[in-house]
Amino acid sequence: MLIYNVTAHVEPSIENNWLEWMQQEHIPEMLATQKFIDTKIFKIISDQDSGGVSYAVQYHCENRQLFEAYLKENAPQLRNKAQTKFGDQILFFRTELEQIQKKS
Repeated sequence: MLIYNVTAHVEPSIENNWLEWMQQEHIPEMLATQKFIDTKIFKIISDQDSGGVSYAVQYHCENRQLFEAYLKENAPQLRNKAQTKFGDQILFFRTELEQIQKKS
């Protein structure tokens, strides 16, 4: 299992619009690529003095091959949509996580 974790630092003035867009448009589009099997959104609650709010959005992928296909076939278009809609009001930090241990 590979988890594509996208941390988004969102300007407070667009937080509600961004969350609605994520849930109603972006996540359904990500799942429609058929590269991901699940998604989760987490609000980061640690103390932040950065003037915004941060979220971690996890996209669960069965294997690296599907993830690489996403990066090549889908990522540029989907990233462009977010950039066009929100511009510099959101900063993204992307990481890839490999699941080592499942529940015991």
